[in-house]
Amino acid sequence: MAPVKSLTATVHQRLADALTATLPEAHADPLLRRSDRADFQANGILALAKKTKANPRDLATQVVANVTSADLIKDIEVSGPGFLNITLTDKAIVENLAARSADPDARLGAPLAPHPGTTVIDYAQPNVAKEMHVGHLRSAVIGDAVVQLLEFTGENVIRRHHIGDWGTQFGMLIQYLDEHPHELDHKSDDAASENSGEEAMSNLDRLYKTARKLFDSDEEFKTRARLRVVDLQAGDPATLAIWQKFVDESKIYFFSVFEKLDMEIRDADIVGESGYNDMLDETCRLLEESGVAVRSEGALCVFFDDIKGPEGNPVPLIVRKSDGGYGYAATDLSAIRDRVFNLKANSLVYVVDARQSLHFKMVFETARRAGWLNDEDVKAFQLAFGTVLGKDGKPFKTREGETVKLVDLLDEAVDRATTVVREKDTLGQLSDAEVAERGAQVGIGAVKYADLSTSANRDYKFDLDQMVSLNGDTSVYLQYAYARIQSILRKAGEVRPQPHPELELHDAERALALHVDAFAETVTDSATEYAPHKLAAYLYQLASLYTTFYDKCPVLKAETTQQVTNRLFLCDVTAKTLHQGMALLGIRTPERL
Repeated sequence: MAPVKSLTATVHQRLADALTATLPEAHADPLLRRSDRADFQANGILALAKKTKANPRDLATQVVANVTSADLIKDIEVSGPGFLNITLTDKAIVENLAARSADPDARLGAPLAPHPGTTVIDYAQPNVAKEMHVGHLRSAVIGDAVVQLLEFTGENVIRRHHIGDWGTQFGMLIQYLDEHPHELDHKSDDAASENSGEEAMSNLDRLYKTARKLFDSDEEFKTRARLRVVDLQAGDPATLAIWQKFVDESKIYFFSVFEKLDMEIRDADIVGESGYNDMLDETCRLLEESGVAVRSEGALCVFFDDIKGPEGNPVPLIVRKSDGGYGYAATDLSAIRDRVFNLKANSLVYVVDARQSLHFKMVFETARRAGWLNDEDVKAFQLAFGTVLGKDGKPFKTREGETVKLVDLLDEAVDRATTVVREKDTLGQLSDAEVAERGAQVGIGAVKYADLSTSANRDYKFDLDQMVSLNGDTSVYLQYAYARIQSILRKAGEVRPQPHPELELHDAERALALHVDAFAETVTDSATEYAPHKLAAYLYQLASLYTTFYDKCPVLKAETTQQVTNRLFLCDVTAKTLHQGMALLGIRTPERL
């Protein structure tokens, strides 16, 4: 079943048809947008008049005469030099929303992509044997939202978590664990226990610090540790088995953090740096044989005319170091080969810190020169994100100047939100378990929304007091709007929501309904542009318009039964839109708050 077209799409089509009827060779875009002077304004006639050397007002009048309005358009006014102000009928607005609300697929009119492809999204990239900190937050949250948006539009999405699980630092860790084999043992055998993630990280952190201290103070241990690196890179089975323990222990911790973030991370999607080891040599060979990479001072490098160092010297991408070791570039280029040729991806999206932009610019250009990427069939894009700042506008640190642990930050958000939920429950209707559950949903939602409501490439200030506020552009405000609607629907009892197209709409009803209508276009734009902040902005405006509607239009105490059920219908379709939109951002909408 095809989704119900939005009013915006229908009006756009009617105007495009009228333009074609007026000037068959035109192929002009009506340039339709929402307006504060009418429901919509079309500005495309001005450009068309300039192109055809016609009088814009005369041309606009001819176009209006060719518009098929039927029951859709109430009035079209030619304004100014040739704008069209378009007002829809109340009947068309309500009937269209009714059709969307009745959609059995619950897509609310959002269309599937006409030509879906395969997108690999590289996000949520923690490091083995290291604690996740606030810097890991944005990649996970933004990446997860983009995954949800693309999947909702029908794209085949392959998730990849490129964890840091390889490198010289593992020689030290492996050697120490070999000499102290019980350092990673758990007190409980249950790896899924509530505290297993915390215990795993505690073990890893303690082992790392002890091994580092020994490495720095004991030359014999340092020698043994360096030999372990050689064994690891050579694929020695005993060394790999110990390395695998670090990976497995780290995953216990990773999964506990992602569960706290209310985010699904599947083991099959975790393909770390080590996953491309077998491809590194061939990647280098292909680059060298094709002339894309050249040897320079013993290293295999790729040079770029437009990338220079501070003194004007070329800054190369080093694919293989002079000692024969491979850098990040070799791994990233091998990952591109795997994703393009094995996974058959059309698009590669990397949700990575903006500070790595130069690296990825060089990697993508190298892959293009090698023929692995192009600007038509296979594209790569870095969805670069800014820094999380403290209230002082500086990089977010603890009072001691240390990097903030992600778990500590999430726990504090949940604690703050739980306090807000408890304070709002003035009648004591929620049990302690329900308060805790909603506190987690509100707290994690607050953290995610603060991130997602900011354009990814911008820095943002982490202010928990503001994030859990019931006022302003916060997820709590949206969640509270949804819970308020559910409360009204519960109070309605057996009086069911029912659309009444014959009724005249209040201005607040029209504004709310027309904004609900924009959901489909917003989702499409947000997915196409990898821009969840656009959906967040839409949802905030939706909640704001609902608040205005709630204040100006009594629902259960409306004047007639038809008006009650019609307003209940508007409440219901708004709630469905809030629920679906928030879900695409990875945020829960509690039924009660």
